[in-house]
Amino acid sequence: MRGADESKTERARRLRTALTDAEGTLWYRLRARRLNGHKFVRQDPIGPYIVDFVCRESRLIIEVDGGQHADNPRDAARDKWLADRNYRILRFWNNEVSSNLAGVLEAIVAALAETPPHPDR
Repeated sequence: MRGADESKTERARRLRTALTDAEGTLWYRLRARRLNGHKFVRQDPIGPYIVDFVCRESRLIIEVDGGQHADNPRDAARDKWLADRNYRILRFWNNEVSSNLAGVLEAIVAALAETPPHPDR
């Protein structure tokens, strides 16, 4: 098994210290199993990408985006690559997290409840 890509690991570490306000707000609610006991990690490298938040058990990725992500073809390619590896992606705009945190958390809880059974179980 190959070791971790050190450049990606270092970039992920830098991103963890530079969260946007919206990411910080959501991270406070996701960290330490605060959301119904689900474990999330932040700025996690998955393949060639670094995702904002992921619950590995549920294979659920949460992305919090600014306006630069609107209709971005790279995001579509990234989402396809992750979906091909059985990840589900929820995207929220920064202003959604800031103005409707309860609704964002409800959507995440609903997605976690829909987690398909693991194929090995």
